Amino acid sequence: MAGLTLQSAVQGAPADVAVIVPSRPQALAVTYKDLVAEVAAFQQKLAAIGIAKGSPVSIATVNSYEFIVSFLAAAWQRAVAAPLNPAYKQDEFEFYIDDVKSAIVLVPRGAYAAQSPAVKAAQKFNAAVAECYWDAAKNEVALDVKELGQLQGKPAQPFLTPEPEDIALVLHTSGTTSRPKVVPLSHRNLTRTMRNIQQTYQLTPADRTMLVMPLFHVHGLLCGLLAPLLSGGSMVVPSKFSATDFWPDFAAHRANWYTAVPTIHQILLKNPAPSPLPSIRFIRSCSSPLSPTVFHALESTYHAPVLEAYAMTEAAHQMTSNPLPSVGKRKPGTVGLGQGVEVVILNDAGDPVPQGSEGEICIKGENVTMGYLNNPDANATAFTASGYFRTGDQGKKDEDGYVVITGRIKELINKGGEKISPIELDNVLARHPAVAEAVSFAIPDEMYGQEVAVAVVKKPGAKLGEDELRAWVGEKLAKFKVPKKVYFTDVMPKTATGKIQRRIVAETMQKQEGRAKL
Repeated sequence: MAGLTLQSAVQGAPADVAVIVPSRPQALAVTYKDLVAEVAAFQQKLAAIGIAKGSPVSIATVNSYEFIVSFLAAAWQRAVAAPLNPAYKQDEFEFYIDDVKSAIVLVPRGAYAAQSPAVKAAQKFNAAVAECYWDAAKNEVALDVKELGQLQGKPAQPFLTPEPEDIALVLHTSGTTSRPKVVPLSHRNLTRTMRNIQQTYQLTPADRTMLVMPLFHVHGLLCGLLAPLLSGGSMVVPSKFSATDFWPDFAAHRANWYTAVPTIHQILLKNPAPSPLPSIRFIRSCSSPLSPTVFHALESTYHAPVLEAYAMTEAAHQMTSNPLPSVGKRKPGTVGLGQGVEVVILNDAGDPVPQGSEGEICIKGENVTMGYLNNPDANATAFTASGYFRTGDQGKKDEDGYVVITGRIKELINKGGEKISPIELDNVLARHPAVAEAVSFAIPDEMYGQEVAVAVVKKPGAKLGEDELRAWVGEKLAKFKVPKKVYFTDVMPKTATGKIQRRIVAETMQKQEGRAKL
């Protein structure tokens, strides 16, 4: 483990299949030998245009073979991969591209001519722009550079070999009380999580996963892609989740497990079960709480053990998981046991609480980030004096040591695994000319676990309806951040000291729902 990187961790037998893209009419199947050669060839292309150690490479493409190749190639070249949600609007791309100082932004074929939001954002900050796609005629992943931007005149770089302490990946958290923080994850952080996941689920070369979680999040990236590569297994990679295609693709390509957020599990349950039922070794659920009802429905419908896990970006994804049936018992309503990660429950002073008592879930392990980039204030509060990372989640351990999450200390809105910053939404709403005050918060939702709601005080005499406000937000932010509910109120609830607390606003608005002017 000591020397593993994302290069040395790709350990499949050369002739074994690594990646299947279920395109129609014919699927693309890539062996480990071809994958390694393709990544090395793409790495050479990046080096030729000046990508060096520490160069941020933003990837704004959907799940695809080209995403996998470009991500690994950036990491192999000692650059820093910075995946972005391709559904972002221009304002969002601008924030992230500026924040990580992207050297190059990779976009899908046709994005440059269409002047897509990612392209416009890259141009604003003089990042290079390149289209990245599978070129079937040449049988390779193309790097079609449209603008060199800041790489103009930069000499070709040597072909590099990564080291365990190199930063391989940066992702943003969704800040609740401040701007989103940048989480750097090293090759060591990532390969430790890969090993932890492999060991938790006993992954072998015989295992094949159906990868439906986005690769711009740690869930899909670490559990769906990287852990299988370490185990010598394989993955089926559609461009997005489709309830119609999921089981046909799962069966046709002989997958035997998948990992997803509860929302996806619920969508699958609302559709007819496949007949015959494929052989499913296990189903993993993560990134949002799984209700015991859905847990039991999954197990009875698909005749497979459901293993709920607990993860976060700062831990390079997985921290805890329920074990396989051969290892231990599964407990619905818990997120299981620490998996290669030390998990403790601490009080406000940073001391352990008695077993069964609630406190903050804190962790320590090789998978945990060394700290947020350029953010000493956040780092000062993120770690305890004894070096544990504070998750911001409240929880306890039951009599068997299984972790139960009881609430969020932080106020992120967790919509089906998509973490939404209420601060970001507040700031956007505040820019509307008719809005005097706006506070965003989570409301319970059967499908997504949580949905986005906002309380709004209009400026005197201003006219503003819910549909108009939602459409306005939709122009500024990605669709999943648009509020499902808008509560118009004459007065924003505040504490005795005049502070706004989201929890109080949420409780007040929901009590007044019958009278809210919807």
